Amino acid sequence: GGGCVSVPPQINELSQVPLPVMLLPDDFKASSKIKVNNHLFNRENLPSHFKFKEYCPQVFRNLRERFGIDDQDYQVSLTRSPPHWEGSDRSFLLSYDRTLVVKELSSEDVADVHGLLSHYHQYVVQCHGSTLLPRFLGMYRVSVESEETYLLVMRNMFSHRLPVHRKYDLKGSLVSREASDKEKGKDLPTLKDMDFLNKNEKVYVGEEDQKDFMEKLKRDVEFLVQLKIMDYSLLLGIHEVGRAEQEEEEEVEEEEGGGDEGGAAVGVGSYGTSPEGIGSYLNSHRPLGP
Repeated sequence: GGGCVSVPPQINELSQVPLPVMLLPDDFKASSKIKVNNHLFNRENLPSHFKFKEYCPQVFRNLRERFGIDDQDYQVSLTRSPPHWEGSDRSFLLSYDRTLVVKELSSEDVADVHGLLSHYHQYVVQCHGSTLLPRFLGMYRVSVESEETYLLVMRNMFSHRLPVHRKYDLKGSLVSREASDKEKGKDLPTLKDMDFLNKNEKVYVGEEDQKDFMEKLKRDVEFLVQLKIMDYSLLLGIHEVGRAEQEEEEEVEEEEGGGDEGGAAVGVGSYGTSPEGIGSYLNSHRPLGP
């Protein structure tokens, strides 16, 4: 699985296409491809020949813009350092700055996303990018020798800075909605509706936020119903401020005792005035929070 991870710098070559004012029906069928014959660069990690295909480049660029993501920041977040596997089952990759999720798809999944893309784009335009649906930012195919890997890049819905201490997959149903014992044994299990009730979990949401949230939820669900899509749920991540502060204090104590081992990682993505990736943009433009 590791071979395809270092490939995306090629995205830079695909980004030279000027941005169109209006998307046309053909843009939803388009793709751009490049073939790389790599003889010298990073030979240990990169294959000598590979092909890279970007699906509907103009559509995804337009979506990124509507989600407020700068193109160069996107490229930095995706390619400056290799993404890493997340989840005990290595189910997806997380970009080095934790702002992007990269999921491997089957060719059938790619066809499904393709089929939904014009509806999805229209919806994002109508709701001005204000949605709880996954934020699709790019879709690619990487071919190494005869092996093809399909990748979908999405925005990480959780904060890239605040760790999630508990997460829930909620459907609003109690029928067989409890995490298995195997799942519960994981470091960060995905819990379900029954677990939420059994733990007597409560999440306090202010009145304004509640109104905003319910409006989005209602609108999103109506959109999914329209497309006859089933089997969706709400992903909820909980960050405990008290626990985070305690863990931070423990870390500081350890570092004070343990010399300067962690110093090297700090410099990732900090040269000159070049784009710093999505994470640093969020850090400088938003108050503390997700």
